[in-house]
Amino acid sequence: MPSPKELALTPAELDALMLASWNMRVATRGPGARVNLTPLYFGWAGGKIYFYCRGQKVANLRRDPVATVLVDANERFPELKGAMFQGRAVVLEDAAAEAGDRHLEEVRQQWGPKYAGSHGADATPRRNEATARGRHWRWVRFEPERTVTWDNTKLKR
Repeated sequence: MPSPKELALTPAELDALMLASWNMRVATRGPGARVNLTPLYFGWAGGKIYFYCRGQKVANLRRDPVATVLVDANERFPELKGAMFQGRAVVLEDAAAEAGDRHLEEVRQQWGPKYAGSHGADATPRRNEATARGRHWRWVRFEPERTVTWDNTKLKR
């Protein structure tokens, strides 16, 4: 059952959630009937979700680009807010694909202030320099086809 319209996030609220949240979860179809669910850092630009990852997620998305992404905040029911996106992923396979993406540079710049020092490293914000390497390290652009949002703080008490 879809969320009631009065609980939906406005476009500005969705942008705020997506730009402030550190983690998302992406569900991909693994080999056979298994679902692979993984938390990842991410960027938000042009209504699309970007993440840099490796391994099974990339292999899964190459085989089947259909995925679901969840970004949510808070833990208690009356405070929950979030967004679920269903859509397709595009694996940016090389530097040319990265350079041809119109929003990836914005995401690279976003990651500097958002994640600076997150692994105990130097906390000076800087552009994310990650690029396609090896067989499986890749940027992925997730293109939502359906979005469901909610903000339980809007519930009438």
